[in-house]
Amino acid sequence: MKGLLYLVPAPLDFGCAQSAALETTMPMGTITIAASLAHWVCENAKSARAYLKRVNEITPLCQPIQAQSLVELPREVHKKGDHNGNFDARALLQPALDGHNMGLVSEAGMPAVADPGSSVVRAAHELGITVVPLVGPVSLLLALAASGLNGQNFAFVGYLPQDPQERVQRIRELEALALKTGQTQLFIETPYRNLVMLQSLLHTLQLNTRLAISSGLTLAGTSITSDSIKNWKHLSAPLDNATPAVFAIGR
Repeated sequence: MKGLLYLVPAPLDFGCAQSAALETTMPMGTITIAASLAHWVCENAKSARAYLKRVNEITPLCQPIQAQSLVELPREVHKKGDHNGNFDARALLQPALDGHNMGLVSEAGMPAVADPGSSVVRAAHELGITVVPLVGPVSLLLALAASGLNGQNFAFVGYLPQDPQERVQRIRELEALALKTGQTQLFIETPYRNLVMLQSLLHTLQLNTRLAISSGLTLAGTSITSDSIKNWKHLSAPLDNATPAVFAIGR
């Protein structure tokens, strides 16, 4: 029989100065299944081992970390993404074809959601391997729920352009769509550009447009602010250039 492919969420504190206790952000059932797996597809083997070390502190791993099989997604998948079907991941799932359960894990949150991994999930379906998503933190949904914006009609649009003029144009496009349809627009940024993104939003968006920013979700210093641009202009920035954040605009 073929093994299963578990989509294993990871805590949202990757790269942050502080970390959250694993048992406060992950159900025990997810931790237990993670501990039972010895075959993994991951973004980065080093960070995956660090995650398994935290799992082991709660529930002993089925095999020592050194004996775990960790296969990294190719570098080009990280740089260009694997959402468009350009990468064939079937070879990575050989252990599942041999009858072993496997885990797919990203560096933070749910794999294949705002992270690489969709190619692995597609390959599993093509090979007749059952895909089992596990419960854990998903920053996009946490941010949406806490924003006060439309949670019935929303879109995640990934990263905005780095070029200042192109970024301003994209912000205006997203704002027009949000104001016309009521659809909340969610996006993210590399943390070291958080403040640049905030300034672009404050200088570009209309005064009555609502902006929500969720920073450091699930951490002790979580900051969630949702207000009109008019009021945002009088607020001190609730984020820094080191902590992951989710941005949302709407009406």
